Amino acid sequence: MLGRFRFVYLYLQIYLRQIKKPLQKFKDKTVWITGASSGIGEALAHAFAQAGARLVLSARRPEELERVKNELAIAAERVMVLPLDLEQPENFAALAAAVQARFTSIDVVVHNGGISQRSLVQDTLLAVDQKLMAINYFGAVALTKAVLPIMLQQQQGHFVVISSLVGKFGTPKRSAYAASKHALHGFFDSLRAEVWEQNIKVTIICPGYIRTQISINALNATGGKHNRLDKNQEKGMAPEQCAQRILTAVAAGKQEVIIGGKEKLGVYLKRFVPGLFTRIVRKMV
Repeated sequence: MLGRFRFVYLYLQIYLRQIKKPLQKFKDKTVWITGASSGIGEALAHAFAQAGARLVLSARRPEELERVKNELAIAAERVMVLPLDLEQPENFAALAAAVQARFTSIDVVVHNGGISQRSLVQDTLLAVDQKLMAINYFGAVALTKAVLPIMLQQQQGHFVVISSLVGKFGTPKRSAYAASKHALHGFFDSLRAEVWEQNIKVTIICPGYIRTQISINALNATGGKHNRLDKNQEKGMAPEQCAQRILTAVAAGKQEVIIGGKEKLGVYLKRFVPGLFTRIVRKMV
């Protein structure tokens, strides 16, 4: 009996050490998170803070960033609140320089900021498609181009791109959102192939249904707010659980990770039984 308890104890010790590995990876690293004022971004701020990182929190709402900062279990001087609008890329080089001046290095950039959509193609104004691409795609690209020279100088860095399952396949009422996420995969897959010798990594995260406000804040056909919480979103994974899986994936240097529940099966259905997937996706909302 004692031998069995000793085995269980040793197993738990090994398991706990495996859990702590991601935490050790980010100690004293500078992690810049966009979209840090809510949802997955806010959860990631807490997870990276617990891992001992120095944080740069960016989003459009400074008051919400201050709220997140005040709720973190971290010394105030290790957090930089840096308001940022993904539609104003002309400011990004100056913001990157400010982060470097404050913390010397920029080790991890988490491209989490973005907006979703709930509207049919036939009803959606072109301006809405353009806005989604400007925020979700060109915003991430512009910030990457602002930070990349710093990472090249450091000879190390890590871009973490929060895509979506619709970065792997399109679904109804999300045409421009899906297009913006597909575009991120193309850009960052190419970047990964270009900078691997400089020890710069890229991890693309494809979440499914996560309990956030993304559907409430989604754009409708005319650019207004959808203002409704999707049922699948409401039943989705907690953002805190998603954040922990992201940290584990980034610490392991994964190239691409799918996070979610049974909705993940869509990726494999499209790959292996595309006809069946096509019939299923027609009924999705």
